[in-house]
Amino acid sequence: MNQYLRKLLLISAYIILIQACSSEPDKKPKERTQPDEKLDSIALRYDPKKADKRIDDFMMKIHKRSGFNGNVLVAKNGKIIYEKAIGWADYLHRDSLKINSVFELASITKTFTSTAVMMLVENGKLKLDQDVKEFFPDFPYDGITVKLLLTHRSGMMNYVYFIDDLWKAQKKNQRIGVTNQEVMKQIAEHKPAPYMKPDRKFHYNNSNYMVLAAIIEKVSGQKYSQFMKENIFTPLGMKQTAVYSKAEYDKIPVDVVGHDRNWRRSVAQNFLDGPVGDKGIYSTIHDLYLFDRAMRKGQLLEGSTMDSIYAPRNEMQKGHFNYGYGWRTFVEGKHKVVYHTGWWHGFRHIYLRQLDKDVTIILLTNLTNGSLLKLDDLFIAAGMPVVRRSAYSGTGQNTSSDDED
Repeated sequence: MNQYLRKLLLISAYIILIQACSSEPDKKPKERTQPDEKLDSIALRYDPKKADKRIDDFMMKIHKRSGFNGNVLVAKNGKIIYEKAIGWADYLHRDSLKINSVFELASITKTFTSTAVMMLVENGKLKLDQDVKEFFPDFPYDGITVKLLLTHRSGMMNYVYFIDDLWKAQKKNQRIGVTNQEVMKQIAEHKPAPYMKPDRKFHYNNSNYMVLAAIIEKVSGQKYSQFMKENIFTPLGMKQTAVYSKAEYDKIPVDVVGHDRNWRRSVAQNFLDGPVGDKGIYSTIHDLYLFDRAMRKGQLLEGSTMDSIYAPRNEMQKGHFNYGYGWRTFVEGKHKVVYHTGWWHGFRHIYLRQLDKDVTIILLTNLTNGSLLKLDDLFIAAGMPVVRRSAYSGTGQNTSSDDED
């Protein structure tokens, strides 16, 4: 009897062990689909003769009356219904924009950084509740987690102003880009005062995504540029997209130049074009559309992860506007738009993706005027809710008119 019980116990223990092993979470990286050039070419297919006339009329009006200068793409249900390059790539040399012109994406880069972070989370290499000090022990602030960085709730100071003041005071060479890791060292050494304690409220701040990029480099053992290329750009067939940092390039290898609002000067790149993650990705309207298609199809992240990225993480503003993980969010009834703006060194953009109706609008500009503040008619023509803060009352009622004059 004792021998029988012993065998029974051994068999039970073996079964429990097998079940425990089979229930271990799968930490293998998600297999990335290889780019399908045939499918990509279909997605990017466009006949100028079939351009949406209402959108074209609007774009020509905003070009003439409001000084829009840039590239635009509008797509619905997986098809491009309008695209155009309008104006100058380099005003000084009278070089015109082309449909495949490469722009510095400015803060649209944050959408890619958050995607990379969540890929590492899915692969078990990173956790949202991990403290920055786990990666950088000398980091001078307590209680700042990966999640707080993603949602702009860290309370950190803005590294751009801190490094700018520091470099000028120390009379360092402003033509050589500083790296993310170097910025982290300077923060640890000088301990600049934060704006507020962590998790008090939403405060949009480039430091959050600069730190996230530094964490990506620590966890992956790769430069941010290399990680993004191998894990996002190449798998999605984004052939015109790259990370260009002044810390890696003496001259950024693109032809589109950023300009001030009156064409009086081109905006020169300097040491602040070294840090990446908050900015630093260069791309085209077509490659951004490929990224949109891949995100909709779940090629990079699981569906539940995508839901968490787009979930509002802060207090609503006027009942509509919020921020998730690297995406601004807008909700009007059943309609949901995720988007991001960008503004840096002569570039100003907006990238919008309506999730419930599969509408995408991309405007990349290299003239920092106010033309992107007058897009109501474009939203209406594309069938997207008007995404503009002052267009809604405190109760969420749309107060905008169709007349943009």
